[in-house]
Amino acid sequence: MEENCHPAPAPDAPASGLRATHAEAADEHTPGAWLTRVRAERPLVHNITNLVVTNVAANALLAIGASPVMAYAHEEVADMARIARAVALNMGTLTPDVITAMRIAGKAANEAGVPVVFDPVGAGATPYRSQAAAQLTEALRLTVLRGNTGEIGVLLGAGGQVTGVDSSGAGNELPQAMKAYARARGTVVIATGAHDLVTDGESLWQLHNGHPLLGSITGSGCSLTAILGAFVGSVAHGSPLSTYASACVAAVTCFNVAGELAAASAQGPGTFQAALFDALYHLTEADVNDRARVERVSL
Repeated sequence: MEENCHPAPAPDAPASGLRATHAEAADEHTPGAWLTRVRAERPLVHNITNLVVTNVAANALLAIGASPVMAYAHEEVADMARIARAVALNMGTLTPDVITAMRIAGKAANEAGVPVVFDPVGAGATPYRSQAAAQLTEALRLTVLRGNTGEIGVLLGAGGQVTGVDSSGAGNELPQAMKAYARARGTVVIATGAHDLVTDGESLWQLHNGHPLLGSITGSGCSLTAILGAFVGSVAHGSPLSTYASACVAAVTCFNVAGELAAASAQGPGTFQAALFDALYHLTEADVNDRARVERVSL
């Protein structure tokens, strides 16, 4: 990988147990270049997401320049998954029918070589959610596993607490567990929180962009999962996992930079959500590269 992400002017200190090496992205693509690529290709993202944020996730995809489709019927999810550029699965409002739809769509995507992004919303909050998340991660070949730190910690056996769908923290072993899982499964693993962690099993990045208002609205994490689908859907088939990791670093950074820009004009959560859509829509390659605060860290 060639690293040429614009460094942070003054990056925050790495989380406990991590050491910063130097600021860099994953390959020859800057985060801003990935944004330009998404807009040029306008990838179709098939979402099986939750009822609370279906409209929000669709609008976030449209604003970033991708094409959303929400399809849940067992009779069509396989066909939709095969024609999509990525499938984004979100456990937010979980039912047996939704689990079945996710399994059908995910398997069809796997067979067609379509990347699958999985968001285990609320894993750890109830035995039902934890069991469903474990079953889906075993049944499907995931390109990206993304959740908050509590969800990922619980799912990977690294400790962590989840109350409802909110993280209450994760254990100190989380980065090691993420790298081990990513290496064993060939999956990019992302844990979002005050600092976001991304790993492909070989490298580990800590991302410092974002704003607290992102946590004050419904659907910010779910929108990010959908947007991850747009970015990995723009990766050429047959690319190494490190390229998918580069696209994921870019997706998270673009979303967080949009949050920073939206917060500058928002009066509170209500105006922030509208401003976030506008910021995603107007986000430029230069905005992202100038503001990106990405650093590679070691354990």
